Amino acid sequence: MKKTYSTQQAAKKMGVSLRTLNRWLFRGLIRPSLEFSIGGGRTLWRWTDADIVRGRKVKAAQKPGPKAKPKRKRK
Repeated sequence: MKKTYSTQQAAKKMGVSLRTLNRWLFRGLIRPSLEFSIGGGRTLWRWTDADIVRGRKVKAAQKPGPKAKPKRKRK
């Protein structure tokens, strides 16, 4: 049986945050090999080494976004 990883572990191995990986899932940029419905409209995702390699390719293709501007203090 292949070794699988949780979404949090996969994000760490890809070098991105959990929030970023969840954003990619929502946008459809990447999908794990294994999905299990756990009821209540929730899904458990399990990631393989091949999925992590694909995730690194998605990361490499991303352009850096704009930097956040510092908030001004009101007088």
